[in-house]
Amino acid sequence: MADAHDRTDGDVGMPRWVKVAGIIAAVLVVLFVVLLLTGGHGPGRHFAADSALAVPMAS
Repeated sequence: MADAHDRTDGDVGMPRWVKVAGIIAAVLVVLFVVLLLTGGHGPGRHFAADSALAVPMAS
């Protein structure tokens, strides 16, 4: 008598949610690296060129 939980050859491997989560994580990492390499995002983007190293002048 075959059990309902018997696995066939097509059922062996990682669950679908693990594959989907891995693909999403890989896409996010690639997107982040591309944005950093192209200068589209990063810490320097949030500062104006003149004010990033501005030192107050004493009078």
